Amino acid sequence: MALTDIAIRNAKPGDKPFKLTDGAGMFLLVTPAGGKLWRLKYRIEGREKLLALGAYPEVGLGEARRRREEARELIAIGKDPSREKQRDKVRARIQSADTFKAICDEYCQKRRRDGVKGWSPATAIRSEYLLSLVCGSIGKLPIGEIEPADVLTAIRRIEGKGKLESARRSLQLTGAVFRYAVATARLASDPTRDLRGALTAPTVTHYGAITDAKQVGGLLRAIDDYEGGGITKLALQIAPHVFVRPGELRHAEWGEFDLDGALWIIPAGKMKMRKAHHVPLSRQAVALFRDLHAITGPDGFVFPSVRTRARPMSENTLNAGLRRLGYSTEEMTAHGFRAMASTLLNESGKWHPDAIERALAHGDTDKVRAAYHRGAHWNERVDMAQWWSDYLDTLRKGGDIVPFPDRKTG
Repeated sequence: MALTDIAIRNAKPGDKPFKLTDGAGMFLLVTPAGGKLWRLKYRIEGREKLLALGAYPEVGLGEARRRREEARELIAIGKDPSREKQRDKVRARIQSADTFKAICDEYCQKRRRDGVKGWSPATAIRSEYLLSLVCGSIGKLPIGEIEPADVLTAIRRIEGKGKLESARRSLQLTGAVFRYAVATARLASDPTRDLRGALTAPTVTHYGAITDAKQVGGLLRAIDDYEGGGITKLALQIAPHVFVRPGELRHAEWGEFDLDGALWIIPAGKMKMRKAHHVPLSRQAVALFRDLHAITGPDGFVFPSVRTRARPMSENTLNAGLRRLGYSTEEMTAHGFRAMASTLLNESGKWHPDAIERALAHGDTDKVRAAYHRGAHWNERVDMAQWWSDYLDTLRKGGDIVPFPDRKTG
C-alpha cells in the first residue's frame, strides 16, 4: 500500500528498525533513534542492492518518488544507480576543486615550463598579474559553472578603470585558461568565445622615442648629468648602446657576459621570440659594463633591485629615470631606445636592413632565411655596434651633425 504524508509523520520509533513500504522497491526505514530514511531495493546484474534516497523530512514523499523513478530509469538501461551516485559525488568533488583560480595557476605554471614556447619571466609576471585581476571576481567559482556574463562582468571592472588594453589582454588570457581546461577534459567549451567585440577597442599608442639626431645628443647629455641612483644612471647610459628590450636589459645576469670577448648572449628563455640573442658589445658598452661589474658583479643580476639582489630592478625604473630628466611618456620611454637605433641606423644607409633587424632581435617567419641571416650578418653587426656607439659619442659631444649620404644600393 502506498505511503501518505500523514502515515510518515505519525510513524513512531520502536525498539527495532522497521520499514514502511511505498511500492516499486522503495520503503521508509524508521530507526530506534527516530530517523526516517528513504531506501530503494533493486536488482542489477543478478545482485540485490540498496540505494539511499535521502532522509525525511528533508526529502519529502514526492521527492523520494521522483528519485526512485530516476533510479529505475537507470536500471532499465543497465546502469547501477549506486555506482552512478558515487560517480556524481566524485565529479562534484573534482569540480569544486577545479576553480578558475586553481586552473589558472596550473595554466600559468605550464606556460612557464613550455619549452621554447614558454613565457619569458617578464611575460609571466605581466600575464599572471592580468589574470589576478579576473580572479578577484571569478577565481573561487568552479570553472564549469562560469558563464559568459560572469567573465564579462569581471573584464568590465578592468575596463571601467580606463585600462582598455589591460581589459583586452585579460580577456585573451582568460580565454586561454578556459581552452586549457577544455584540453584537459574539465570543461566542455570556452565561454569567452562569444565575447569577441564586447570590449571597447583601445587606441593604439606607440612608445615615446627620440629619433632626431640633435635631440638624441641632448638626451645623452642629460643622462650623463643624471643625479639619481648610480645603477639606474649606468642602465640609462648602456640602454642606447645595446638597444635591447627593457625587460631583457633589466633581467641581464653576469653569467651571460664575456666582456673580454665583447659579447652578451641573452638566453632563449628571456627573449620575446624564444631564441637566444647574441649582442656584440662596442668598446663603450664594455667600459660601461665593467664600471657596473665593480658595483654589482661578479654574479647575479647586472641591474639588481634596490631592495634585494635576488631580484632585478623594477620595470618602471628606467622610465622613472627618464621622467626625472624631464622627458614625458610621449617624448621618450625605455623602449624608445630601440626605435631610436632602428631609425638612425636605417637612415644612415650604411647597414643592411636584415643586419639591423637581427640586432633588434625581430623574428623571421622563414626559418631557413633566419638561420642564414644570423650567420651572414654577424660580422656586419659587430662593425655596426661599434659605429653606432661612436656615432652616439659624436651626438653626445654636440658636434656638427653631417647629413647621412644617400642610401647605398645593391
